[in-house]
Amino acid sequence: MSGEESLDGLRLALAPAIADAAAFDGWSKLAVTNAASATGVDPATADYAFAGGAMAMIEAWVKSVDAAMAEALPADKLAAMKIRERIRSLVQFRLDAIAHQKEALRRALSLMAMPQNAVRSLGLGWHSADVMWRLAGDTATDYNHYTKRLTLGSIYAATLAVYVDDTSPDHADTRAFLERRIEGIMKFEKAKARLLKPRDEQFSPARLLGRLRYPAR
Repeated sequence: MSGEESLDGLRLALAPAIADAAAFDGWSKLAVTNAASATGVDPATADYAFAGGAMAMIEAWVKSVDAAMAEALPADKLAAMKIRERIRSLVQFRLDAIAHQKEALRRALSLMAMPQNAVRSLGLGWHSADVMWRLAGDTATDYNHYTKRLTLGSIYAATLAVYVDDTSPDHADTRAFLERRIEGIMKFEKAKARLLKPRDEQFSPARLLGRLRYPAR
């Protein structure tokens, strides 16, 4: 294992504890130091691992949620569900996983919304959407690969914005919001499939009349 791979592993392992500390210390070096102390990691090593600053911490946190989601909901476990249930289960897992870290999420969203962090934030959203679609069984390699991830990424971001301030019992408002957005995804995908179906697979009145007039021999 290379040194960078070891650092990546350390970042993923330490990220949840940093998120816990970020609720009080912000996404700061102090949060890294406190997380390292709480988990028995050498503070100097932890500080080096997160020399990239707040966005490096947030990226590691998001990827740690990606990894936990993939472990808890592998593709074979989701295979028996309908596609909308797969997407709902994956997004809901992510929300449940950070339910005790809402203040860290609020601070992270504020940082990610800054113009200088826009590209990295979009990349994070894309990566999480890609992980979710792959676990859901998506194998598209054409433009559908991109539209699905853009759509899910935007819906997940909007859901997080609702979730962070949701005080309804059991986050009922967020669940209802997510349900509406997933229904929108399903309708969009169905409409797209109909519109882009190969012409020879679409019903054509003219072709039907032609076949009636000149039946195949």
